[in-house]
Amino acid sequence: MNTKAIQQATAHRPWPLRSKPWAFYQEWNRAFFLHWRVPHEWVQPMIPRGTALDIFDGSAWVSLVAFTMEKIRPRQLPPWPLISNFHEVNVRTYVTAENKPGIFFLSIEAGKRVSAWISAGISGLNYEYASMQRIDEKYTSLNTKRNYRLDAHYAVGKPILQKSPLDIFLTEKYCLYMEKAGRPFRYEVHHQPWDLYRTSFSALTTDYTIGDCSLQSPPHLVHYSPGVQVLAWTPDPVPTHP
Repeated sequence: MNTKAIQQATAHRPWPLRSKPWAFYQEWNRAFFLHWRVPHEWVQPMIPRGTALDIFDGSAWVSLVAFTMEKIRPRQLPPWPLISNFHEVNVRTYVTAENKPGIFFLSIEAGKRVSAWISAGISGLNYEYASMQRIDEKYTSLNTKRNYRLDAHYAVGKPILQKSPLDIFLTEKYCLYMEKAGRPFRYEVHHQPWDLYRTSFSALTTDYTIGDCSLQSPPHLVHYSPGVQVLAWTPDPVPTHP
């Protein structure tokens, strides 16, 4: 699907597409999602000022998403595989501001040092390098700086033909919140809805402790998706109130 066709498919969006031109193209491919229901107090102190926790059925959620980033590029330039293609693992929670629910990264890691460095510099996100390997349906990641570890052996099952409200809440987000110099910002993104599949794990280690948030127990829900093609815009400040 070309970028024009991506922009034209908007019926699934919760708010209108940005009017100004998109800034970056990227693909989030072969993704699996691990989701935990967590106490509010685990994540409330870590979210940006000006945002509120977005909850589902009275609970906060944290998700670990492991995928392969491919073809990331600025609008006017082609991708450069040495930098544009890399494995990524992020840990996120769910926040909202101005009636735009989105995600906030508690941790974000890239499997190439140069990609982590450039991505952090361009986006302002706190990318860190982690040693990652992906072979068939085995995905491993080790961040020695933080003692974060992921070891996943998974099998993709049948497609989820009828998504539940929780499936949609955890996957269909069209903006990202971040904090820079004490100010909240919002990156808006656009893509087709994720095609979701049931997933099983023959082995799974998620050794992540971020603040008071520990992800060492089995997740409450898992998904797999072949991926999405994504358009992203430059960030805008989020108004804050005293």
